[in-house]
Amino acid sequence: MAPRTGGSTADGTPVGDAGADRTALAAEYAAAVLALVRAIPPARAMTYGLVAEIVAETLHRGGPRQVGQVLAGSSGVDDDGAPVPWWRVVNAGGSPPAHHLDAALAELRAEGCPLSRDGRRVDLRRAVWFPEDDTPAR
Repeated sequence: MAPRTGGSTADGTPVGDAGADRTALAAEYAAAVLALVRAIPPARAMTYGLVAEIVAETLHRGGPRQVGQVLAGSSGVDDDGAPVPWWRVVNAGGSPPAHHLDAALAELRAEGCPLSRDGRRVDLRRAVWFPEDDTPAR
């Protein structure tokens, strides 16, 4: 049976193209992730999982891998041309993406983000940021 691409259901709800619906949902999710990442203050960090959890509070979908896909798919700027500080999003162990490790650590050091003793990971106990949190990194 072919998918319906127009018209409406018996209750009047419009029936659209499933591919277009998925594209719109993906764009909505990406916009929410990028907006949250742009809000992370300098010298602070969030994990992929924390970003996913906060976005899921309103959109009820997505996970850490989807957050990573959004960031990997962005060019470092969002659709409005605003810079996206991707280096402030790290894994649960505090490590930036391995394939951008040096660039991310350079950005984090320049911002004064607390790092581990070996300087290769974010010290999440001191640097983690929550949207409702406005205290500086310790």
